[in-house]
Amino acid sequence: MMKMIMADNDAASSNDVGNDSAEAGDGFTRIGELAKRYGVTLRTLRFYEDKGLMTPKREGTTRLYTRRDVARLKLIMLGRKVGFSLREVKQMLDLYDPSGSNAKQLKLALEKSEKQLGRLEKQRVAIDEAITELNRSIGIVRTMLAQRQFAKAASS
Repeated sequence: MMKMIMADNDAASSNDVGNDSAEAGDGFTRIGELAKRYGVTLRTLRFYEDKGLMTPKREGTTRLYTRRDVARLKLIMLGRKVGFSLREVKQMLDLYDPSGSNAKQLKLALEKSEKQLGRLEKQRVAIDEAITELNRSIGIVRTMLAQRQFAKAASS
């Protein structure tokens, strides 16, 4: 999560928008290009906008995303990858203050990250137990099947 905050700080505080091929001539990225670049659907980007996670500029019906929006998308995707809800991601992103120390944001990110790590470790233990049990069951079934095939061959 600390990586998330640092990436957001870098992108959100920068007004320098580079000229990459996915950007419109004015330094904004169109929704289709953004979706393609990050492997998300247009619907996903519109949903994030509806939830207040991203705020693209509008020119008519065209959505234009700034570097800040792109950074927020990356953070949203990272947060979802590690198991945060969109609500949790939004809480952390909304605390960002480009002119402040962001201590409150960092504290919340650390607290949520530690809780999520605990949940993931519990899930890993449960998964490891399930794998062990499934491997044991597969061994039993294989043995039973081999015995039945042997018995059938012996009686023939």
